[in-house]
This record gives sequence, structure tokens and C-alpha cells, in this order.
Amino acid sequence: MASVGQELLDVPLPDMVAKLAMGIANAQAALDSNSVSTAQMLADTEIPVVLAVTQTIASDGTVSYSQAPPIEVSLLQIGLLPTFYQFSEATIEVTMDIKTTSSSETNVKVTAEAKAGFSMWSASVKAEVSHNRKFGKEVKGTSRLYTKLVPVPPPARIEPRLIVVDNRPQAEGGAGG
Repeated sequence: MASVGQELLDVPLPDMVAKLAMGIANAQAALDSNSVSTAQMLADTEIPVVLAVTQTIASDGTVSYSQAPPIEVSLLQIGLLPTFYQFSEATIEVTMDIKTTSSSETNVKVTAEAKAGFSMWSASVKAEVSHNRKFGKEVKGTSRLYTKLVPVPPPARIEPRLIVVDNRPQAEGGAGG
């Protein structure tokens, strides 16, 4: 099994950047698709709207109201617009801490013993060697991906333009006649 540090080192920076860019591109496409679906839903949903209310004040001071008949307009036509987003920043941050410890210990113990007797003597040497070696390795790795998403205005052509065509006959002689 590869260590955390080795796994981080095995991913080349260009690959990280490419994967980040492709991830953002795919996410952006999904966001755009969602905004287009919302725009379609707003265009398809119609509600009745009264475009004009007339207030009439009679000579005796009474007030009356009349309204134009309601017309069906889409939510897009009355000004509800989908929200569009775009990624404005993306950051990859990789940090790695490696701590290695090593210690070595060697012990040598020598004992000598000599015996002498009539026409014979003997000697023995006893040596004990112990060796102790310790290794410690601690690897910590973290990575962080940061992206910033901001709303942007909808495309200018998505907003419907209001054109008023008034075919009522115009009074001759001007106003106040």
C-alpha cells in the first residue's frame, strides 16, 4: 500500500490542474443547463395579469375603479429571470508534513574469567552484544480545493422587450377639448 506522501507525490501538478479545470467545466455546464431549464419553466408558466386600472373621480367626489381585462403573460414576461452562475476562482492547495525519526543503540558487555590450578589453567571470555535500532516515520497529507461561485446577469437577449402597439383611434384636435 502506497504511503500518503507517495500518493500526493505521484499525482503530477499538470494532472491536478487538468482535473480541476475539467471538474469546473462539467459543473459550469450543469449550472448553465439548470439556468436554461429554469428559463424554460418561467417562459412556460403563465399567470393572469391586469395591465391597467383606471381610477375615476366623479364631479360629486365619488371614486370608482375599473380595470382592463386580465391577460395571460409568462413569468419571464413579467420580469422573473433565472439566475446564472460562473466560477470566478479555483485553488488547489496540497500540504504534506513528513517526520522521520531514527535511533540506534548498541550495547557490548564483556566478562572475562580466569582459573588456575596445578599444571592447568583456563580462561573464558563471554561477550554479549545487543543492537537495537528504531525507525519512526509519520506522514500527514492534506489537500484542499477551493472554488468561488458568483452570480452573473442573465444574457441580455433572454429578457423580453416590451413593444406597445396602441391601435385606438386618436382624438382629433388635441387634449382638453
